[in-house]
Amino acid sequence: MVRIRLRRVGLKKQPSYRIVVTDQRNPRDGRFIEIIGHHNPRTQPSTDVVDEARALYWLSMGAQPTDSMKRILVRTGTWDRFQRLRQGEDMEKLVAEAEANPQDVSPKTRYPSPAAGQSKKKAKEAELAAAAATAEDEE
Repeated sequence: MVRIRLRRVGLKKQPSYRIVVTDQRNPRDGRFIEIIGHHNPRTQPSTDVVDEARALYWLSMGAQPTDSMKRILVRTGTWDRFQRLRQGEDMEKLVAEAEANPQDVSPKTRYPSPAAGQSKKKAKEAELAAAAATAEDEE
C-alpha cells in the first residue's frame, strides 16, 4: 500500500521532516517515490508546505496518509479540497484555489538565539520583560 508520511531529516535534536509518498513496507528514512512537501515543527507556528497538486493526485490514486500527515493535511486545507474532489469538483479548480491562498510561512523559530554577548538567562529575562511591557500597553 502506498502511504503519505513524514521522513525525518535534520541534525540531532533538531528535527525537520519531508512529506513523502512511499510504500508502507519501506523504513521511515528509506526509499520513497516522491517528495511532496516539508514540515518544520521547530517554528512557531509550525511550518507546513504541501504541493497541493501532487498531494491531491496521490490521494486520488489511493495513497493513505498516516495520522500525523492527516493532521497536517487538515491544517493546510488539502484534506477539505480532497473531499471536494471526491464529490466531483475539478482538480484544476481546486489546485488554482490552493495557489491563490498560500499558507503564511513564519521564519521565526521557537527558540531564538540569545543576542550577542548575552547569556541565555539574561536573554530569557529580557524576553519576559518585553512580554510584560506589551501586556501593560494592551490594558
